[in-house]
Amino acid sequence: MKESKDFFWPSYVDLMTALFLTMLVLFVLSFKRFKDKEVSLQVANKQLNVQLQEKRKLDEIKAALKRLESDYFVYNQNYKRYELNFPVTFAPQSAALPANAQAPLVKAGRFLLSQMKALETNDNVQYLIVVEGRAAKDLRYPATDPRNLDGPAVRQLSYNRALAVIRLWEQAGLRFPSNLEVVAAGSGFRGVGRYVGAQEGLNKRFIIQVQPKIGSIGK
Repeated sequence: MKESKDFFWPSYVDLMTALFLTMLVLFVLSFKRFKDKEVSLQVANKQLNVQLQEKRKLDEIKAALKRLESDYFVYNQNYKRYELNFPVTFAPQSAALPANAQAPLVKAGRFLLSQMKALETNDNVQYLIVVEGRAAKDLRYPATDPRNLDGPAVRQLSYNRALAVIRLWEQAGLRFPSNLEVVAAGSGFRGVGRYVGAQEGLNKRFIIQVQPKIGSIGK
């Protein structure tokens, strides 16, 4: 019987040791998995909070920009942009602002400046104001005619039209704050939301777009 006990005792110890080590390994793995899950949840929660803050900021910006809707600006739902609420039509091949449009444009610029200044300035959000000039094709000629090709001269003409607006604002003493970047752009015969067909001539105009710089939100 003694030899039998000596024979089974080491095996029992080995079994218990192996069982203990197995339990220890499972515990370590479970603990690590729990900690990894905890870290993952913390990261996800942090990302969710950032997204929530950005959503709230975007909602605030949207509500603030809505104040632009007035006698001067109208929101184009189809193209998600603000446009002048009155026509400014240039003479063919000309970047000179029509005389009857200059006073309304100055008033629109002052209104735009006042509304943009009303936005929060301590949140580091920056805005881009794009004055986009456009040009109209000459319907007396086919689309393939060289006079209707969207070349450098047409792009320069449309850019000069946008620049004329910015120069008018500067001459009127309008100074936009540092968080508002005002740029001129020329889209020539291109651009989203153009007039077509018999209304092609209405494209001798410009569009004013106001957008927050998404990269500056949440900083």
